[in-house]
Amino acid sequence: MAVEVSGPMGERYDEILTERALGLIETLHCAYDGRRRELLERRAQRVAEIAAGASLGFLPDTKDVRDDPEWRVAPAAPGLVDRRVEITGPTDRKMTINALNSGAKVWLADQEDANTPTWENVVGGQLNLLDAITRRIDFSTDTKSYALKPDEELATIVVRPRGWHLPEKHLLVDGEPTSGSLVDFALYLSACGQLQLDRGQGPYFYLPKMESHLEARLWNDVFVTAQEALGIPRGTIRATVLIETYPAAFEMEEILYELREHSAGLNAGRWDYMFSVIKTHRTRGKDFQLPDRNSVTMTVPFMRAYTELLVRTCHKRGAHAIGGMAAFIPSKDPAVNEVAFAKVEADKTREAGDGFDGSWVAHPGMVETALKVFDSVLGERPNQVDKLREDVAVTAEQLLDVAATPGEVTEEGLRSNVSVAIQYLAAWLDGTGAVGIFNLMEDAATAEISRSQIWQWRRNQVTLDTGVTVTTELVERIADEEIAKLGTPERYDAARALFLEVALADEYVDFLTLPAYERFG
Repeated sequence: MAVEVSGPMGERYDEILTERALGLIETLHCAYDGRRRELLERRAQRVAEIAAGASLGFLPDTKDVRDDPEWRVAPAAPGLVDRRVEITGPTDRKMTINALNSGAKVWLADQEDANTPTWENVVGGQLNLLDAITRRIDFSTDTKSYALKPDEELATIVVRPRGWHLPEKHLLVDGEPTSGSLVDFALYLSACGQLQLDRGQGPYFYLPKMESHLEARLWNDVFVTAQEALGIPRGTIRATVLIETYPAAFEMEEILYELREHSAGLNAGRWDYMFSVIKTHRTRGKDFQLPDRNSVTMTVPFMRAYTELLVRTCHKRGAHAIGGMAAFIPSKDPAVNEVAFAKVEADKTREAGDGFDGSWVAHPGMVETALKVFDSVLGERPNQVDKLREDVAVTAEQLLDVAATPGEVTEEGLRSNVSVAIQYLAAWLDGTGAVGIFNLMEDAATAEISRSQIWQWRRNQVTLDTGVTVTTELVERIADEEIAKLGTPERYDAARALFLEVALADEYVDFLTLPAYERFG
């Protein structure tokens, strides 16, 4: 058995698609793809159970893990002790340099929601990471050149591979597509793992979209196998898990436990969490129906319960708790900037006060604002893991209290969802996964929330603030009207078709990136 490379071989691809890397992909695929598929089927079974009336809750079978006061995750690894500000972004060449130079402590090198997984991006992103670590990277435009600062000033690289659900059709084993998760992980570990260890750090990862501790157990087994296969000391891989699905919020402690020898903490992935709230209970009527997405702040009851529990859980087990994304992009309009920077400062102040050890920004221009807030709370301390938050006691009922969210469904909110989703999908289909829209950095999570809300509103026959009911015909008309505002409407034909496919289908599509990926050769 061998891995078949069905994608074209570009310049320097052989530096990434090495015999060592392809061998690791084959090993991991043969050992774990069956389990991966079983766990994806388990997700579908849980959705069916919830549709039939079941509820999410803390697992009785793992109560002993939650009640055991003794276990802790591994101590923080080099480069991950101080994470007060982390910047996220795709692994294109310019972003790689700007993110590493940004002044943030960590760069989440995103091969998932901020990346379109074209073959060129999959392999090219790995080359950019390799060039950054070996200091061979530069980038120039007609007016500006980009280069790395000294090593000691660079952010620590943490790579986010694709989620368990996404395939990689350009790398086949026995004619079958491989897992995008395992491919992204194996390519980075093979090319850069030892290089990072030689620099005094290690291969670090962010793990997205997990829905259970069994999925975390799978990752841990992958880590052990990969370290043994490459001769890397066990435990040098570290992973931060994004708690960005509704089911995972009820298994935070168990997820840390499964990854404890490789754990670097948890992150509050707020946008995907909102998407998952809708997705998980999409057929359960208005009890789990959210108002306009921009009105769902982090202080509404069910979101507040989620973040408080995350900090309490992490610090109880000696792990870092990392806060959510500030998606604002600095504008040329001073008035817009004044409002945006004030919102970011307030959001980060809330997180630092709650005990988070760091937080995310999407643009280098927001790093200083976030740093200032965390510096004022942390001072010379690298984190506040010792802030145990023993005052927090979150119940399943609080996590599930979506109905208490204030706000309404408006025509403006519907139009915003339609416009943002179509603009984002147009860029995604062109190969760009992180897009500035209306002064916000948008990625796949925003498009997922947008189309999922529309799917749910249409199914529930929601009435807008204008008195109009959300119907297929209304969404189609608004799509045409919003596209007309953008100019060059033909540019959006493919995006419009994809958006309507996932927003108006009778059967809900689990992830819009699945049919979107099928558009590529």
